[in-house]
Amino acid sequence: MKVWDRFLTDRDKQVFGSAGYDAKAGFGQRPALLVIDVSYGFCGHEREPILDSVKHWRNSCGEAAWDAIPYIQKLLHAAREQRIPIFYTTGVDRRPDGFDAGGWRRKNTRSSEGETISGYGSNEIVREIAPQPEDIVIEKLKPSPFHGTPLVGYLTDLGIDTLLICGTTTGGCVRAGVIDAFSYNYYVGVVEECTFDRGEASHAINLFDMNAKYADVVSTEEAVNYMKQTAKGLHDSKIAFPASPSNTAVL
Repeated sequence: MKVWDRFLTDRDKQVFGSAGYDAKAGFGQRPALLVIDVSYGFCGHEREPILDSVKHWRNSCGEAAWDAIPYIQKLLHAAREQRIPIFYTTGVDRRPDGFDAGGWRRKNTRSSEGETISGYGSNEIVREIAPQPEDIVIEKLKPSPFHGTPLVGYLTDLGIDTLLICGTTTGGCVRAGVIDAFSYNYYVGVVEECTFDRGEASHAINLFDMNAKYADVVSTEEAVNYMKQTAKGLHDSKIAFPASPSNTAVL
């Protein structure tokens, strides 16, 4: 049973099935891993119920974030074993006057709030999956990791044909990244256990819709097995990978 099945009507299932959606697109031969916005602002500084976490971090996804982190560790470990490029995204610290927040200011009544837990930055990537020196961190102002960033240039330089995408939120920045990656004609995979949202229905329905039209939603195990089957060391001439990978998986 898929995570989205309980949210679909019988009509939905019939329509999408009859229309031919949900085909497996598959993956190419030169993947990169894209970890979207797994920062303290979206996770909270510790595992706690989401309604407690949002008191301090208005964008927190609560327990769902911390459930995903061990799976992300496993994904990162597999990518580093194969010397596959890893990209992270996170937000940028706003100007004091909030001008660069743009449309974000119009859709949240708490948008002017700052962090309330000392020692943790909202845009700091969670330390359990912290980027390593060989990884590339993309800072962004908008949902998509492609919008106004150098990401596509890096991917072109590396000859990437496939993006494995995870992070948060499923219905927001992950979806925006998936649609843009699809629009650039990359093969796209969304790694289910490594992807999360503050809304259960939003998470499930967006996975369903992306799987139907833009990406293959795959398990962590499927993503790891795929990476193991790709050629190792394709990017050694461009990226200085360490001799021994770090961020050992905890699962």
